[in-house]
Amino acid sequence: MSNHQKRLSVPNSWPVERKTETYTVKAGAGPHGEAGVPLLVLLRDVLGYVDSKKEARYALNQDSILVNGDAISDERRPIGMFDIIAFTERGEFYRVFPDEGGRLALTPIDEASAGSRLGKIVNKEQVTGGEFQLTLHDGTNVRTDDGSEYSTNDSLVIDNEDKEIVAHFVYEEGALVTAVDGQHAGQIGTVEEIDVTLGSGSNTVRVEGDDSFETVEEYVVVIDENFTGDDDE
Repeated sequence: MSNHQKRLSVPNSWPVERKTETYTVKAGAGPHGEAGVPLLVLLRDVLGYVDSKKEARYALNQDSILVNGDAISDERRPIGMFDIIAFTERGEFYRVFPDEGGRLALTPIDEASAGSRLGKIVNKEQVTGGEFQLTLHDGTNVRTDDGSEYSTNDSLVIDNEDKEIVAHFVYEEGALVTAVDGQHAGQIGTVEEIDVTLGSGSNTVRVEGDDSFETVEEYVVVIDENFTGDDDE
């Protein structure tokens, strides 16, 4: 199987130029599914820290590049929404955050903010033994003894060291959200109303902000002001 991906067919979220060259690297297996951007693309095309795959592999072998607190050795490791990338030797830390237009962008943050990451609950189920398993948007599974306070579309903050839940943001009217897909991707506002659609259709959400908008429920993620990037400079 080829390790290359045609630039013209990459997901819209990938921060790559589509017409400069024919191919780019293909993402490997891992979190975020097809939307995940290979780490090499961020190191080479976005940050300019390496010029080639060989240089990227050398840098990764130093164990100084962390994703969500873990050292990464595979340059094709998929990176996606809300991941935390730390360059320990440089003292640089970034959160992957949707930019206007839906492209993933790297937002500089401080070291304290890099100690945890945000995840949207996309599924909740009770598993053998009575525990509840919460599945996040990137495929991560989190176990908890009591699942009564958590619902799909809520957001969790997960500590990157011990992988425990450190904060919980409820999806409800009045919640601060960001759109992560669709024509309003990158916009931030407060949920004014959640319109529940009967049947199999998606619920819609009206969001108030500098530019108020309406979108489907799947396209919004609950955040707080610490995740907007405004206070991290």
